[in-house]
Amino acid sequence: MVFQPDGEIMGNLDQDQLVGFLAGLLLGTLIGATAAVLTAPESGKKTRKRIGKAATGTRKRLGKTAVEIRKTTGDRWDDLAEDVKERVDDAVSGARKRFGSG
Repeated sequence: MVFQPDGEIMGNLDQDQLVGFLAGLLLGTLIGATAAVLTAPESGKKTRKRIGKAATGTRKRLGKTAVEIRKTTGDRWDDLAEDVKERVDDAVSGARKRFGSG
């Protein structure tokens, strides 16, 4: 994983690698949380309450992460589309000047 000065984590990772990493992170978190809950010396009611709170917090964090991934990916596609449009416009303009059509 490469951290860039602007705080972006995408660096050398492509979309599939990032999704795989996040899935592994989530799985590891769930396994760790499950092990912690099963070994905790509390009553079932307290444990269920803790699981519910942890699940709610995890769901909120994952939702925020998904929104950020969509935003970052969308911004990159928008930037790429704009770059392609500018290059095509430059090529058309250059061709018109060269061939006297514009």
